[in-house]
Amino acid sequence: MEATDIAEHIHEPHHAEHHGPLGLDWFRRLAGIYLGIVAMLLAIASLGGGAATKEMLSANIHASDTYAYYQAKYLRQIHYQTAADLLEAAGTSGDGAKTAALIQRYRQTAARYESEPDTGDGKKELLAKAHDWEARRELATARDPNFELAEALLQIAIVIGSVSIVAVSRWLLGLSSVLAICGIALTLNGFFLLVPFPHG
Repeated sequence: MEATDIAEHIHEPHHAEHHGPLGLDWFRRLAGIYLGIVAMLLAIASLGGGAATKEMLSANIHASDTYAYYQAKYLRQIHYQTAADLLEAAGTSGDGAKTAALIQRYRQTAARYESEPDTGDGKKELLAKAHDWEARRELATARDPNFELAEALLQIAIVIGSVSIVAVSRWLLGLSSVLAICGIALTLNGFFLLVPFPHG
């Protein structure tokens, strides 16, 4: 068997695969369109991941600030309560009416720090705000790993899809599409959290 015959024999199966029902040009066109769609989905997953990361960091900062404000309120409340207790323990010698008024004002201020519905700056309201920020942080933390894994899968799908065009390999394109479908599922789960995803 001549060398040229061997070369033709080797290329025959590939030629048949490349020029199947759709043909080589159609395969490459469809694969190119497919890769464009996957690239668009990768951009969406990246945006979702970026938004989740920003929300996580922002919520964490707000929760910390709110707890710090709550702690400051608590210390002021203790200060006023202690001052009122010390004045009461010292008795009402001297100007008793003035001392009694001062004690009452300290106790009212301490009570006001406990809850201030009008301003939302009472300890009760601040604690509720802090818990709300914590919940938002936990939600963003749960969403973030979905987007990270989705981005990785979609990037790999694009690489394998690109190789499939060069190699004109349908099975590589099929593998790419399986990875892309997994990436799409994770992206959707990142937005809607349909299935809990373990996170650190």
